[in-house]
Amino acid sequence: MNLFEAAVLGLVQGLTEFLPISSTAHLRVVPELLGWEDPGAAFSAVIQLGTVLAVVLYFWRDVYRLLGALASGLKNRRPLETFDARLAWCLVLGTVPICILGLLLKPLIEGGLRSLYVVASSLIALALVLWGAERWASHRRVLTEVTFRDALVVGGWQALALVPGSSRSGTTLTGGLLLGLKREDAARFSFLLSIPATGLAGLFELKHLLEAQTRPSTAALLVGTGVAFVSGMAAIAGLLRFLRTRTTAVFIVYRLALGLLLFVLLGRGVIRPMSGVENLAPESVPREVPVSKQATD
Repeated sequence: MNLFEAAVLGLVQGLTEFLPISSTAHLRVVPELLGWEDPGAAFSAVIQLGTVLAVVLYFWRDVYRLLGALASGLKNRRPLETFDARLAWCLVLGTVPICILGLLLKPLIEGGLRSLYVVASSLIALALVLWGAERWASHRRVLTEVTFRDALVVGGWQALALVPGSSRSGTTLTGGLLLGLKREDAARFSFLLSIPATGLAGLFELKHLLEAQTRPSTAALLVGTGVAFVSGMAAIAGLLRFLRTRTTAVFIVYRLALGLLLFVLLGRGVIRPMSGVENLAPESVPREVPVSKQATD
């Protein structure tokens, strides 16, 4: 992988990570259309650290406040005394489902589930579910009303993003809307919930990628991660501003169109269902990874 390819993939990662259109789908489709090798789940997870940093810096006040409330609550033995402390624990609880399922489904996530047939099906399926959420949700609740039950429900939706093409942003946004949250509040909760899941995935995959015998160069990883950070910051600001006054209809239409296009291209043999990229990790290295790139898509 050269630096230009790394930069393009970083741009794709940053722009699509926070939009409900699936970064994993685009990181599979773009290289296939351009005739490049599939970068693999590990590379995708590592450059996603750039988008994790983008979330942390964009919401740094929230992150600082939540961590402070969490530490203060534990110190005073009143872990649920304030809203910020409760929200912090909600984020912890919401991360549990994807960690458990990410571990159990890891062989499928890095293997057969990366098929473009799966990606295309997921793009269309979640588009229809998101359409239903937009149509029937109340859009009345705000972030301060989020409960532990809500966190577990949205965490369950986040776990669906283990299936490539579902979109972590898309599944959590859908879950939040179905719980009655306003679009902007559902998106904000989705962004905050992404920090532990995507951060863990990126760090674990970085470790294994560095131990692999065949891997992208350090320069490629740095370029991809850096571009993902910059474009991710722009995507966060743009989506929050967009959802204040608009619905997710444009993303629904885009998902449907991309999914149908993939089926057409696959049917005509223009693109391959699987790239045939081998697992980058050496067989001698145990890989107890609780989450995967698709967990954070």
